Amino acid sequence: MITGYIELAVILIALAIKAFAFINALLWPAESYTAANKLTKPAWLAILGVGLAAQVVLIQASPINPIHLIATVAAIVFLVDVRPAVSELTRR
Repeated sequence: MITGYIELAVILIALAIKAFAFINALLWPAESYTAANKLTKPAWLAILGVGLAAQVVLIQASPINPIHLIATVAAIVFLVDVRPAVSELTRR
């Protein structure tokens, strides 16, 4: 019973992380990605968008599902590595 609630919480947190990363990726100019030596904006939008869509379609799947894990790691990489680099270049 309690494991079901824990799994639901993990799924919802992962969904929120992916949605935030995708929306945030939309906000930065495309030139900032290449100036920061990161993947292009369309590449990040594709990675994050496919991950978010897979999360929504496979919402009933276990949070340990490889698709969920890969997409969550990609979103975290964006938020921890790409977002600060792009943000720093855009503020100047």
